[in-house]
Amino acid sequence: MAGGVAIGSFSDSFSVVSLKAYLAEFISTLIFVFAGVGSAIAYSKLTANAALDPAGLVAIAVCHGFALFVAVSVSANISGGHVNPAVTCGLTFGGHITFITGSFYMLAQLTGAAVACFLLKFVTGGCAIPTHGVGAGVGIIEGLVMEIIITFGLVYTVFATAADPKKGSLGTIAPIAIGFIVGANILAAGPFSGGSMNPARSFGPAMATGNFEGFWIYWIGPLVGGSLAGLIYTNVFMQQEHAPLSNEF
Repeated sequence: MAGGVAIGSFSDSFSVVSLKAYLAEFISTLIFVFAGVGSAIAYSKLTANAALDPAGLVAIAVCHGFALFVAVSVSANISGGHVNPAVTCGLTFGGHITFITGSFYMLAQLTGAAVACFLLKFVTGGCAIPTHGVGAGVGIIEGLVMEIIITFGLVYTVFATAADPKKGSLGTIAPIAIGFIVGANILAAGPFSGGSMNPARSFGPAMATGNFEGFWIYWIGPLVGGSLAGLIYTNVFMQQEHAPLSNEF
């Protein structure tokens, strides 16, 4: 099947393989968010809470890129290395994972992100956890469209390098390609929309601070962008059909 959503069954979604996949997504998302949010906290501490400058933006983008490269790599052979509800949503709409299993993937990712931020709050001695928000002079709609575009680029990269059965040896660089596009998009979008691309990455800090102002931008934008990428790549560029599986790219 290509480009269609399969509901799936609870028996499949609670198999031993699926439960291991959820745990892998929880751990890999925790690793990614701990490093990513931690880099922003560290920058703030080292600069005495000064406003983010170009050097800080580059450092944070690089950290996110490196961390995602690792997070995808360590979970790829277990869960497919989604580490992002938008990626899971794109793969669901592309017919590569069932709706029920995908929902549990997202729950694991959101939980991992929240735990990472609560751990950061503890180990940093209560340092402020930075949350995502649109930049000064940027409207809500502009921020939303920016998140749709950059998440589309991320999930499109996931499909091209990891999900496409024709990828061949290109699959070996998938984690680093995914990390690179995230780092690049943060550099491009950080001062405008915050450069989230990942509802879990935004949810963790919001949960730890209790500040959900504008959070819907980082839920709707990435899910729309990811879904569009999944639908377009699967239906336009994939030449063979796939049965929806619970734990594969």
